[in-house]
Amino acid sequence: PVNMPTFDGSTYAKQLRWLHHELLTQFTLDGQPVPNVLVYRKAWYRDAAMVAMCLQQTDNLHLIAPWVETIDDPYDHNNGCDEPDNFGQALYAISLTSGKNHKMVQPIIDEAERRRDSNGYLHGKTDGKPRPVYQTKWMKFGLRALGLDDAAWPIPSVVDEYSELFWWDYKDEHVQGERRAPSEPYPYLTWAMNHFHGDPPPMELLADLPPLTWEARASAADYPAMSIVSEAAVHAKWSGPHTWHAAEAFLYLREL
Repeated sequence: PVNMPTFDGSTYAKQLRWLHHELLTQFTLDGQPVPNVLVYRKAWYRDAAMVAMCLQQTDNLHLIAPWVETIDDPYDHNNGCDEPDNFGQALYAISLTSGKNHKMVQPIIDEAERRRDSNGYLHGKTDGKPRPVYQTKWMKFGLRALGLDDAAWPIPSVVDEYSELFWWDYKDEHVQGERRAPSEPYPYLTWAMNHFHGDPPPMELLADLPPLTWEARASAADYPAMSIVSEAAVHAKWSGPHTWHAAEAFLYLREL
């Protein structure tokens, strides 16, 4: 069973219904919430955590629960390296459906401890760069979601452009650097940053007709699989819908 709210009373009711649809349809046959079912084969913890935030709001967490039970690794191994933001994302997803007795809670915490640098911060790359603020915010958020102590994880006071993507908590622990320009290939980044700063939602980064959401020129996507939809999409290295984009837009418009 799937809960299908109509979002009556919202200025953005139509968009919310479409965005919710795009989130609900991006599950593989074995139940993994993937960014896009055609060009990705397995779940990404970051995108899945954002989807879980939406499913919590629509009483659909039962759809993601079977996949959460199968999590057996601190990393999703999807982006060319072991990304430490995965720790908090996995812990958060686990908190929503399984709780602190899930078999991977302690192994994830142990691996996070192993990834501390000499300053006590997480080290490693996310999307190709060190992002210690973003990574630590996710770690703290995941621990707190499970009711575990997060005091041992101080957030670094450094510029981290991905800190602006973390709009739902720890907003005061942020060192502002140069604002990232709006992103056409990765529109979820712009949606998240606008949400963080309280800027108007970038409605121009939603299509007029479904699919409303997309991603382009991603390094790990299998764009030839889009040929079933459009050869132009293959040539442009474009896929849609995309769940991180849909989740960021859904959560911002729901808040408004």
